[in-house]
Amino acid sequence: MAAQRTQLVKASEPETPPAKTWRDVRTARPPREDRVAEHRARMDAEVRAHRLREVREEQGLTQVELAERMHVKQPTVSQLESGEIDRAGLSTIKAYVEALGGTVELVADFGDRRLILG
Repeated sequence: MAAQRTQLVKASEPETPPAKTWRDVRTARPPREDRVAEHRARMDAEVRAHRLREVREEQGLTQVELAERMHVKQPTVSQLESGEIDRAGLSTIKAYVEALGGTVELVADFGDRRLILG
C-alpha cells in the first residue's frame, strides 16, 4: 500500500522544465538599448568622478579643504566625486580641477572636425 502511495505522489508532481541557456533568456527578453545606454553613461560618470577623487586624495586634501579652495561648500565636492559631473556647471568643474593644480580643456567635436575652445 505504501508503495502505491509513493507512485501516486510522484505521478502528480509537475515536470521540471529544462534549464534555459543565457542565449534563450536574452532572445526571449532582449535588453532595452535606451536603458543600457543610460546605465553605461552613469557608470562612465562614476569612473570619471572616482578618478577626480583619486587626484584629490593623492594630494592629501580632504573634501572640505578642496571646497575652501574652490569657494564652495563640501557637499558640492561630494556631488562631483559621486558621479554628478554631468549635472555640474562647467565653472564648478573648472574650479575643482584648477584647485588641484590642473587645467581644463574644452573641445567641441563635430565628427570630422575638432575645435579646442579653452
